[in-house]
Amino acid sequence: MNKPQSLPHPDTLANTHEVFNQTPPLVNYNAYEGDSALKEAVVREGAAWAIPQISAHGARTGSAEVIEWGYQANEFQPQFHSHDRLGNRVDLVKYHDGYHNLMALSLESGFHALPWTDPKPGAHVARAAMGILQGQVDAGHGCPLTMTFASVPAIKTTSSLATEWLPKILAHGYDPRNVPHMEKTALTIGMGMTEKQGGSDVRANTTRAYPLGKEGSGEAYELIGHKWFTSAPMCDAFLMLAQSNGGLSCFLVPRWKPDGTKNPMQVQRLKNKMGNVSNASSEIELRGALGWMLGEEGRGVPTIIEMVSMTRFDCMVGSTSSMRHATAQAIHHANHRSAFGGKLIEQPAMQNVLADLQLEVEGSLAMTMRMARALDNSHDEQEKQLLRLGLPAGKYWICKRNPNHAYEAMECIGGNGVMDDFIMARLYRDAPINAIWEGSGNVQALDMLRAMAKQPDAVHVWFAELEKTARAHALLDESVKKLRNEFNDFGDMQYRARHIVELMSLTMQSSLLVQAGNHKVSDAFIESRLGAHGERNYGTLPRGIDCQHLIDRGNPLTM
Repeated sequence: MNKPQSLPHPDTLANTHEVFNQTPPLVNYNAYEGDSALKEAVVREGAAWAIPQISAHGARTGSAEVIEWGYQANEFQPQFHSHDRLGNRVDLVKYHDGYHNLMALSLESGFHALPWTDPKPGAHVARAAMGILQGQVDAGHGCPLTMTFASVPAIKTTSSLATEWLPKILAHGYDPRNVPHMEKTALTIGMGMTEKQGGSDVRANTTRAYPLGKEGSGEAYELIGHKWFTSAPMCDAFLMLAQSNGGLSCFLVPRWKPDGTKNPMQVQRLKNKMGNVSNASSEIELRGALGWMLGEEGRGVPTIIEMVSMTRFDCMVGSTSSMRHATAQAIHHANHRSAFGGKLIEQPAMQNVLADLQLEVEGSLAMTMRMARALDNSHDEQEKQLLRLGLPAGKYWICKRNPNHAYEAMECIGGNGVMDDFIMARLYRDAPINAIWEGSGNVQALDMLRAMAKQPDAVHVWFAELEKTARAHALLDESVKKLRNEFNDFGDMQYRARHIVELMSLTMQSSLLVQAGNHKVSDAFIESRLGAHGERNYGTLPRGIDCQHLIDRGNPLTM
C-alpha cells in the first residue's frame, strides 16, 4: 500500500506571505502645519491672527476619526423617504452619522459665518483656509456650508427677513432635525435656480410666483413650478428664482410654513451622481409653496448674484483643496513605496511628476487666497474690480485643472489609487463637479467678457496687479504683453474667450507667486507654464527645476 503523504503544517497554510512595502494611511497629522504653501498664504494675505484656530482645525481634519467620517458619508449615501410609515408627506433625506458629524464640525467651528460676524481684515482668508482643510476630508458636505455662508448678502437685502433668519444662519451650531425652522437655533440655507429648460440661463425659468396679498419686497407669494437641481434638500430654506408680475424675482422658500405645516416643496427624487455623492442633490416641484420676496421685484438675478459669486469662489477653494490633498497623498505614497530598487520619492521621473503636481497647487492656492483678500477689501473699488475678473477667471482655470491633476496623482499611487477603499478614486470622481456647478467653463469665460464690456476699468486694475512684478521674469513680461494684445483685438472675442481667460489666469498665478517671494517656486511655475512646453502632461518639467524643494513643500508630514 502507498504510504499517505503528510500534509503541510496548518501554520504554513495560514501564512502565505508577509505584507510589506504598502503605504500606511495618511492619518493623525495636522493638515495645516504640513502645508507650507497654505501657511505662507494665510500670513501673506492678512489672516495671521487666525492661525491658532486654523491650526486647530487642521489637527481635527487630519485626525483618523474625522477622515473616517468622510469615508462613511460617501459609502452610506443619502436615502430619500417621501412619506413616513403612516403615509404623511415628509420629504426626508436621511444621511449617515458621518455626514452629520462633518456638518457639525464645520458649523460649530463658525467658519461659515466668520466674514459676516467678525468682518475684520483677513476674515475671508481665514475662512478659505479652513475650507481648504475641511474639503480634504469630504467635498460633498461643503455644498450646504457654502450656500449657507453665501446666502447672507441676499437675505440682508430685506430687513424683515434678515431680522428673523440671520441670527440662526450665523449661529455656531448644527441641527439636522426635520422640524420647522422656528424650533431650531441654527439653520442651513440652500439654493434653487436651475430648471430643465434653462440650466445656467435662468432668464428661461418658468416657475411662477403669485402674491398672497401685498406685492413686493418681504411679502408672501405662492410658487408653482420646478427646480431641476436642488442640492442639500434638507436645508431649512432655499433662495429661489421665479417669475412674478414684475419679472424674475428672488424668494426665500422655507421647508416648513410658519404654522408648522409642511410647505409643498416636494422632492421628486435624488440625483444619481458620479461624484459628490455624500451630498444629496434633488429634483423638486413647487406645488403652491410659500416664499417671501427678497430684494426688489424683477431684480432676482442682481439680488442673488453675490450669492452666486461667493459659491463660485468656493468652487475655487474646493478644487484647490482637492488638488492639495491629491498631491499630499501622492507624495506620502512615494515616501513609503519602493520599486525598481529604490523608494519612488528618490526616482527622478517620479520627482518630476510630484513637483509638477505641487506647482499646480501653488498657483491655484496663490490665486484663490489673493481673491480671498480682495473679498476682505471689497469696499475698495480696485479690489472690487479685481474680483469682477478674478472670480470667473479663477473659477474657470482652477476648476478645470482639477480632474487631470487628480488622475495624475492617482497614477502615482498605482493600482490602489483606483480602489474605493482609498481616497483617490473619490477625489477623481469629485474633481469635475466644481467646473460644471455654478456655471461651466463657457459661462465663466463669457461672464468675463461681459465684465470687461460693462466695467472696462476692471481690465486696467487687472494689469495694474500684473504690473507689480514687471521685469521680474522675461517669460512673464512676454506673456503679459501677449495678454494685452489679446485685449486689444476685438475680433471673435467669444470664440477666443477661453484662450483669453487661460492666459489671464496663468499670468496672474505667475505674478502672485513672484510676489510671494519664493523664486524657486515662481521660476519653476513660469518656466513650465509660460515657457516653450505649452500643452503638456504633468511630469514634463524643464531641466533645472529644484524638484526636491517643491516636494518638501508638498509633503504633508513636513512641519
